[in-house]
Amino acid sequence: MRVIAPIDRATRTPDLTARVTQRTRPGGFPLLSQTWSDVLFLHWRVPVAALRPLVPPALGIDTHQGGAWVGLTAFHVEDSHPRFAPPLPWISDFFEVNVRTYVHFDGVPGVWFFSLDADSRLTVDAARAFFHLPYHFARIVHAVEGERSHFQSSRSGSGRSAELSATWSMKREVFDAVPGSLEFFWAERYCLFSADENTLYRARVFHEPWPIREVSFANYDTSLLDVDGLRHIGPRDRAHALAAGPVHAEIWPLEPLVTF
Repeated sequence: MRVIAPIDRATRTPDLTARVTQRTRPGGFPLLSQTWSDVLFLHWRVPVAALRPLVPPALGIDTHQGGAWVGLTAFHVEDSHPRFAPPLPWISDFFEVNVRTYVHFDGVPGVWFFSLDADSRLTVDAARAFFHLPYHFARIVHAVEGERSHFQSSRSGSGRSAELSATWSMKREVFDAVPGSLEFFWAERYCLFSADENTLYRARVFHEPWPIREVSFANYDTSLLDVDGLRHIGPRDRAHALAAGPVHAEIWPLEPLVTF
């Protein structure tokens, strides 16, 4: 495996062509198939320097007009199953919330997860084993009342409180994110990065462009950011909110990139 020097990281930032090209379906066979729906995106702009100690040095911090972003995403996963097996009703549907930022490697943009919470123990165990992702089991309740959605997540078995409570409503109009826009930067991500003790990995993801809606109301409270080392995002820093989905997604197996 090839080790990328820091100067290579700094100079191989993604251009708009690279970001759009990533929406092409990869070759080969995906490992997983899922549908993502009832999605709430919350985003905060943060200094690049604040994220640098929290992300592996082989990854560059991705920015939009000079700003880095931390995102919190809550959503419903439906019909999740490996390519070689059908979805099963009692294990294929679950809820998830993740805390993430945006990174790039060798000119390819993607997502780095600080944490992922799901209310499926099988998902938590499998994702930790096969994708080296920091999943945790959580008790999650999602409800829809008229035009408002409610999402409540509480991490179970953790030494520290890690919770999210969110209520939101969205506008009726649906739009696709325009390449180059901030909404495109947030939502149109087609690979994830992860790491174990000494190796950085990447997995490709494919889905149709997100159908996005503006959020007309959002009220939330969370301790997930504190637990993930993002205490510089205070409760007074109101998030930028978007709603999205559904999309059908395919996830490819991990590929090793570099050793530490």
